[in-house]
Amino acid sequence: MDDFKNFLAKYAGAIIGALIAIILLCTQFYRFILWVVVIVVCAYFGHYIQVNKESVKEKVKNFIDRL
Repeated sequence: MDDFKNFLAKYAGAIIGALIAIILLCTQFYRFILWVVVIVVCAYFGHYIQVNKESVKEKVKNFIDRL
């Protein structure tokens, strides 16, 4: 019994994460989470381009020249 308690104490985070993943997959809530992640990443990317406009232009120009 002591080994089982040590196992649970050591891997509690992984067990909880697996249970949450199973619940998300069963309810198909992961689609909503995926859309939220895509929106946040695109918003961050757009903000980065707006703030660093000149360096992005230079990087894109260098990339196109290499092609």
